[in-house]
This record gives sequence, structure tokens and C-alpha cells, in this order.
Amino acid sequence: MKKRMTIMLVLAGLVFGGIFGFQAFKGYMMQKYMRAGGMPPQTVSTTVAGYQEWQPTLEAVGSLSAVRGADLSTELPGIVSAIRFKEGDDVKAGTVLLELNADSDIAKLHSLQAAADLAATTYKRDKEQFGVKAISRQALDASEANLKQARASVAEQQALVDKKVIRAPFAGRLGVRNVDLGQYVNAGTAMVTLQSLDPIDADFYLPQQALGQLRVGQEVTLKTDAWPGEVFSGTVAVIDPKVDPNTRNVRVRARLDNPDKKLLPGMYGSVDIVAGKTQRLITLPQTAVTYNPYGNIVYLVESEGKDEKGQPKLVAKQAFVTTGDTRGDQVAILKGVKEGDVVVTSGQIKLRKGSPVVVNNSIQPANEPNPQPKDQ
Repeated sequence: MKKRMTIMLVLAGLVFGGIFGFQAFKGYMMQKYMRAGGMPPQTVSTTVAGYQEWQPTLEAVGSLSAVRGADLSTELPGIVSAIRFKEGDDVKAGTVLLELNADSDIAKLHSLQAAADLAATTYKRDKEQFGVKAISRQALDASEANLKQARASVAEQQALVDKKVIRAPFAGRLGVRNVDLGQYVNAGTAMVTLQSLDPIDADFYLPQQALGQLRVGQEVTLKTDAWPGEVFSGTVAVIDPKVDPNTRNVRVRARLDNPDKKLLPGMYGSVDIVAGKTQRLITLPQTAVTYNPYGNIVYLVESEGKDEKGQPKLVAKQAFVTTGDTRGDQVAILKGVKEGDVVVTSGQIKLRKGSPVVVNNSIQPANEPNPQPKDQ
């Protein structure tokens, strides 16, 4: 019985040993084949890392407002008797724009002026009589008081008449007219808007962390989708002395040149504020960086001699990098890449350390610091 068990165990050991041996031989042969054939090379695009000059900037979205702007209205009610402007005109300060009917006010002014003339004549005569002791000092004082009162009434009525004439308080461009000839308007009715367009202000907000980089007189540029491709320049005019306690942002006002009057109050635009000295940084297309929780990596292409056909044998190597600011399609690389390194810009999703690669740079990813949208 023991002999049979021994024979069975030997046979079982031979069978299982043969099976395991065959599997090991199979694995060995497959590995040998793979080493002989190698992994197929992956096609990638590359760029050569190099330095660029970057000017540090602060970015914000600004809203435009006129340096001087107002909706003109009248202090008094009345009927519009004359309109002296055209919509959209550029006018000078003091230009008469609109008149309200003031016939009764002017008639009263003439009456008061006549009374003032009479009071002046009376005062002159009383003064002569007082000189020869014909009247008392009290009578002369009363005559002088009457003259002053009459002149004050004339000035008051003249001011009332003047208020019936609406003038441009400053130079600027007129907007759409809101009243018509013969229309009765109440006090405070907006008749037309007047906006001074050159220069023009841009208001925007920046976080309190930016206060150390801000100062009055800094260079500012503004871009708006209303005028693609154009850049409007100016300087920081005012930094609000108070930080908003709700948002922890500070309000900043820049004053921009607007000689062609292309920028209008109420528009918005992207604002860039020059902050600090120019920096020399290595930059790469943002597509070159693979962002991971454990660290950001790029793939470098290195040569490992030549293959049996005499062609360069290129392989991909991983490199951990420290990234900085981004600008347009580019990202600054602070550590991990040096000038002259060949960096994979697309196709790295197929790579791992040591992967053979073939470079094809016929198509490159975007790499513009200030990309502009193209009209479709």
C-alpha cells in the first residue's frame, strides 16, 4: 500500500512539475521574444526648452466710466421752447443745449429792473440832498436799502431766467435726446446725457494681496472684445484707501488715453497692470505638463545611441517639475527642466519611463503667450 502511494505521489509530482515547468518556459520564451522585438515606438511632438522674458502683471476685469459724465436735466419745470443741439455732437463747455419757455419770467425781470433803476435814481438824488443837509441820514439809509433790495430782486429773477437755459457744464459728447420741442418737463427730467470720453476711467478690483505691488502711476493696458487686437494704455490714477471687508478686495481706478473715442462708459475689458521687474523664465506649452496629485511631470526625450539600422534611438524619461505662473498657452517651469532639454508636448499619455519614441513635429500644440481668438 505504501509503495502504491509513493508511486502516485511521484507521478503527481512529475505531472505538476511538468505543468509548472512548461508555464515557466512559456513565460521565459515570451519575455525573450518581447526583448528581441521590443515595444513599438510612440509618435510624439516635442519642443526645445528655452528662456523667455516675462513681465509680471496683475490681471482684472474693469468697467469703464467717463472722467466727467452726467445726465443733464433742469432745476425748474417748463415747456421746451428751443433745442440747440444734435444728438451725438461733441460740444464745448458752456454751449447752449436747450431752452425752456421763460417769457413771463423775462417780463418780470424787466419790471424788477425798472424798479431797481428807479431806486438807483432815488438814492442818487437823496445822496445829493443829504450833502446839502436837505434830508436826514435815516432817509438816505432807507433809500440805499431800497436800492439794494431792488438789485437783489433783479439778481434773483435773472438767476431764474438763466435756469431756463440748459448749458453744457463741461466738454464732451452728447447722447440720445429724451425730450421734444413743446414738451412740458418737470424739474429733474433727464434731457440728454453728456460724457467726456478722452481720457476715460477703468475701475476694477484686486485682492488685498496685490496691494504691495500697486502704486499710483503704474502702467496699465486694457483690451476689450469690442476692438479685438487693439490695446489701450494708461496709468493707475487712484487706489482706494479702504479694502472691502466683505470681499477683501481693493478698488483701483486707471485713467486711459482714448483719443479716437472708441472706449465708451459702461463697457468692460480685461486689465493688465505691470507689476515688478521682468523675469527670465523657462516656458513650455501647457500641454507638455501632466498634472498629478503626487507631482507634476514632463517627459524628456533622450538619445541612447543608434539602432541596428543606424537611426537615432530615442526614449522618453520622466522628470518632476515645479510650475509657476501661466500666460496664455504657456506655463513657467521653475525646477525640473533646463535650457536645451527636448520636452514632449503631445502624445505623452501613451508613454511611460523608457518608452521608445519617434518625433513628428508637423503638428504642434498652441504655444502663444497672448492667444487671440480667430474669426470663424
